[in-house]
Amino acid sequence: MWDPQWRPLIDAGLRAVRFDFRGHGDTPAPTADFSPAEDVIAAMDAAGLDRVGLVGASYGGRVAQEIAARWPDRVRSIALICAATRTHPSTAAIEAFAHRENELLEAGDVEAAVELNVATFLGPGAGADTRSRVAMMQRRAFDVQLAAPDVDSREADFDLRDIAAPSIVVSGAHDLDYFQSIADMLASTIPHAQRVHLDWAGHLPSLEDPPRFAPILLDWLSGHER
Repeated sequence: MWDPQWRPLIDAGLRAVRFDFRGHGDTPAPTADFSPAEDVIAAMDAAGLDRVGLVGASYGGRVAQEIAARWPDRVRSIALICAATRTHPSTAAIEAFAHRENELLEAGDVEAAVELNVATFLGPGAGADTRSRVAMMQRRAFDVQLAAPDVDSREADFDLRDIAAPSIVVSGAHDLDYFQSIADMLASTIPHAQRVHLDWAGHLPSLEDPPRFAPILLDWLSGHER
């Protein structure tokens, strides 16, 4: 997911570490209950990282909120990109998507479920290569997760107002209204959060237009490196 941002960050002198949640990318699916936030902290410890600029997109943004609130001394800054969150009121659009995805997966039509995700979460500016990349990523996630036992991820209670790190909240004009509403809530609840709305983006701006998105991320991280 972060391939397009990898080289610009390294070239700018930053150390960049990417993290695959369990059941995504090259990380196996979980076999017992687990905490994604605690997994990230464990990965930071293993990499010798004391404090980081934390970047989370979609579900990664949901996990990033928990980390920043529970371990404020480990987070230098936080960038929430079209983030999900806990207990936010759903909308008709997100409910319709979830219902249709479940229907397709229950029917065994994984390819149609992949196509649904691509069509739903990429904005109109995404090219064929991007759509192919996202389809590959989603197909891989389905293949790994559908073959794994059904286990729960644990999320601790936390208060968004406990996030002390400088925060930027990014949304896309072509994203589902559910995520745009979440961005509004995050920006108004996290202390001193900055709000950025991208009129060209869908749900995955880092993939949809990397040259346009990379400077936003780089400027934010570079500005809060210390």
